[in-house]
Amino acid sequence: MKSGLIAYLSEFITPARLALFEKVLQERTSYITVVLEDIFQPQNASAVLRSCDCLGIQHVHVIENRNKFRISKDVSLGSSKWLTIKKHKGGENNSLDTINHLKQEGYRIIATTPHKNDCLLQDFDISKGKFALVFGSELPGISDTILIKADGFLKIPVYGFTESYNISVSAAVILFHLSQKMRDHSGINWRLSEKEKEEIKLEWIKKSIKQSNLLEMRYLKDAGKT
Repeated sequence: MKSGLIAYLSEFITPARLALFEKVLQERTSYITVVLEDIFQPQNASAVLRSCDCLGIQHVHVIENRNKFRISKDVSLGSSKWLTIKKHKGGENNSLDTINHLKQEGYRIIATTPHKNDCLLQDFDISKGKFALVFGSELPGISDTILIKADGFLKIPVYGFTESYNISVSAAVILFHLSQKMRDHSGINWRLSEKEKEEIKLEWIKKSIKQSNLLEMRYLKDAGKT
């Protein structure tokens, strides 16, 4: 049914836009995913989303414990529209629920924080399987809940007096380095599956058409699905 709906809705957008969708989808990945835990400043959250889009990281998990996740349109430049953002909120332990969910999906949980058992960015082994990079709140950092459940710890080398980078800078540096390393690795199947591509393409098409829900209802009615 999705392929038929995609074909139907595709009639309402330009061939050039469809071609762009196809081109971008070929470079998207779910081998790396990003987890943002309790980010407070909208400009930081937005900068990370922008980096994810530019580097082809499709999935972002947002944990809202104390802080509501907000986006600055001036910083994100519409990048959030093209990402699959899943919010985890309203539970007794949103951080634990998120990590358990990702582990069930086969992700290694990698906390981006200095730790006694940490690994330098350049030494991180991407070939051991897909992984979720966790970035914590600006001041307290990653919660103890995630630190306890993490499968590994990653840090960027620092050669100055300051102990760490701003979260948006940290995310950009780490994601650029690891995504390039992933793409250059001949033994990693990092591209999206055909099913994933179809689902994402459908969402992008819907977001590109005004009142796409009405067109979808019309299609389902004509196809005898309602």
